[in-house]
Amino acid sequence: MAKKELDEDLLTGGNLSSGKDKNAKASQKKSKNNQKSSVSIAPKTKKIIQSTVAVVIVVALLVTYVATGAVRKGFIASLSIPAQYFTGLTVSNGEDSKAKIKVSTYNFYFATTYNTMQSQKQQYSQYNIDPAQMGLDVDFDQPLSKQTYTDSETKEEMTWAEHLHNMVVDSIENTYTYYLAAVAENNGEEPEITDEQKAELEDTISQYRETANGYGYTLSGYLVKAMGKGVTESVFRTETTRQYIAQNYKNSISESNAEKEYTAEDLNNYKSEHESDLMTVDAKFFECSNEDDAKAFADELKADGSNFADLAVKYASSDFYKTAYEDEGYTTELGVTRSTLQNKGYAIAAADEHTHEEGEEHSDDEELVYSGLDWLFSSDRKAGDIKQYSTSVVYVISPATISERKTINVRHILIAPVTDDENTAATDATTEQWNTAYNQAKEVLDKFNAGDRTEDSFTALVADNSTDTGSAENGGLYENVVPGQMVNSFSYWCFENGRKAGDTAIVKSDYGYHIMYFVGENDQSVWQYTAQQALATEDSQSAGEKLEEAYTIKENWFGSRYFEKDVDIDA
Repeated sequence: MAKKELDEDLLTGGNLSSGKDKNAKASQKKSKNNQKSSVSIAPKTKKIIQSTVAVVIVVALLVTYVATGAVRKGFIASLSIPAQYFTGLTVSNGEDSKAKIKVSTYNFYFATTYNTMQSQKQQYSQYNIDPAQMGLDVDFDQPLSKQTYTDSETKEEMTWAEHLHNMVVDSIENTYTYYLAAVAENNGEEPEITDEQKAELEDTISQYRETANGYGYTLSGYLVKAMGKGVTESVFRTETTRQYIAQNYKNSISESNAEKEYTAEDLNNYKSEHESDLMTVDAKFFECSNEDDAKAFADELKADGSNFADLAVKYASSDFYKTAYEDEGYTTELGVTRSTLQNKGYAIAAADEHTHEEGEEHSDDEELVYSGLDWLFSSDRKAGDIKQYSTSVVYVISPATISERKTINVRHILIAPVTDDENTAATDATTEQWNTAYNQAKEVLDKFNAGDRTEDSFTALVADNSTDTGSAENGGLYENVVPGQMVNSFSYWCFENGRKAGDTAIVKSDYGYHIMYFVGENDQSVWQYTAQQALATEDSQSAGEKLEEAYTIKENWFGSRYFEKDVDIDA
């Protein structure tokens, strides 16, 4: 696994008890830290492929446009005065908050939205996901104006050029809604973006300027050539900054709701209405390479489950896992919900096979059947039940219940094995490299044990030793951790019976050795914390929807004549 992916995947509840190739599983990411929910976007904007901030605009795509000459219709080397001055759209709340959107701003969003669509389609293909099933049945090597798009909800037909235009307009409306609200709340002045965002923007500008100079362009001339008429350095800076401001304001709404205190009655009402979502099980899971192995595994499994780890070693798909599965934490899930198991990619948690009518797309609100999970969470389950479902083998430790386990806080130091190539996954490291990592972890833990063994002394060791950049700056701390949030072996250690504040250990995962320090349990049970987060999300969504309903966007006929509309692949 590439180093850049490590921060994303390290402490998510990935399916580490699988004998299959992990890269073949497209498992949904969970929040890595406090799990504060972000503002939910109103339904009308859920279909938008979000325009992204400057750092996500792929430099390589911009280079391609300039190097090959495959530029959009109407692209010219000049800075295009009409695009800089003509108003193409107006976003307003009908009262005292209004923004006139220049044609150059539209062109900026056109480029970012188009590039994001291309990137998403490439990612789907990499993970063997049919782009058509995800609503991206578009050929970027053909003019968008010659291809038909059908809206999955309204069944309305239009060209892909028209659909892209609608996405661009929706994205502008969404960004400027939150931007204008942020300005209004700040007494009419633009709020400052964070120092990190400023540095990110400057770094991106610097990279683009270097690339532009390499092609003999000024930065503004390069951006115009790559992104459209009027998209100069000034426009790029302005629009990226406003995207940051909008996102920061969305986050502030979430953070405000996350800090709300809900009454016991509120939490209990949520519990009664979402009981099935809060039910959890303790079980052992193993994902075999094929169904025949899964059937053999289940046949050999003892009624008390005592040989589960031995069988996992026997049916492991690689030398690494033959060693890793000796630790029962690798195959044990404590206190996991239906949704957690779905996110981890177990076959027993997959939706039953179903088909779509020709031309019908997959929908997020589609009603699916999960027979495997229905079995696992049934009231008929009892400890000791065994199930072989497709390639999954499951041994029930404790049947479904609403657990009173508490959320926990934990610190860790990750010592990843150093491989010859930074793109080599830790699971492909040699035995010698893993042994070296273990010895380093033991040295760090010995140093901690030789001191006063306090949380502060553990925290002091994190910055100089941990390779988990996602938590190193925070002293290796993860707060309000819930079962299944972290990788299996990590989570198992945290939620083992008898765990107490100050406990330490060295735990192995797919990413290296974790030197653990258990900070302690929190006051809320997992279900209470989950209910509170869900209620906060609902309140954030309501606030977002109310704000989005207050703002509308209007197209200026004359200015819109200068919008970028399509891609001229024959240029």
